Amino acid sequence: MRRFTLEPERLTSGRVIFDAEESRHLTRVLRLRPGDTVVATDGAGRDYTVRLESVGAAATGTVLAEAAGVPASPLAVTLVQGVPKGDKMEAIVRAATELGVARVRPALCARTIVRLEPARWRDRARRWQRVAREAAKQSGRAVIPDVEAPRPLAEWLAGGEPVDLGLCLWEGAGAPLGRLLADVVAPRSALVVVGPEGGLARAEVEAARAGGLTLVGLGPRILRTETAGPAVVAILQSRFGDLG
Repeated sequence: MRRFTLEPERLTSGRVIFDAEESRHLTRVLRLRPGDTVVATDGAGRDYTVRLESVGAAATGTVLAEAAGVPASPLAVTLVQGVPKGDKMEAIVRAATELGVARVRPALCARTIVRLEPARWRDRARRWQRVAREAAKQSGRAVIPDVEAPRPLAEWLAGGEPVDLGLCLWEGAGAPLGRLLADVVAPRSALVVVGPEGGLARAEVEAARAGGLTLVGLGPRILRTETAGPAVVAILQSRFGDLG
């Protein structure tokens, strides 16, 4: 059945009003009609079976059934990703969402190439959040991960909540990830820091270490920034989450 996203406030007394973007998709792209049935997820863990009443600029429907969606992974992974150039961040957000990441925190690092005014970064963050929403819908996730506005890496390192497992990927690290994880028992939260193109500067690596993160590598090959984050998320979800 076709899946759509729905902000909770758009559900009132068993009646749904889809936003403009979803209305356009179901009307113009999929060409659905009144009487068709779809699934709407509220992004917070609930799925609703909805029978469409009207289509157009603001499609509406009636809720036929409500159920818990696919549960979130037992491992909540926060990916702190150095912002890369071009549209690579979209690919990272998409893959990380499909792999079950809990949140993405874009980081401005010493070697970040792109430099924008704060307002334009907020625009980028809104676009990345839309990518996460579409990826969650495509992959059947009931919970949409948060994609926050970019902040300096130092702020993410200083202001983060405690986690069971904190990792900082660095090509100069001596400890391979596999060996480290062999001694880890059932974490429920993890933080993964990945640098942009060119990696993290030495001062950033030392700040991560001082903040309690463990420096790890991924073996004999150096991965591109758009590969490294999703690769680690997949490894963690396979070992401790819901991909195993």
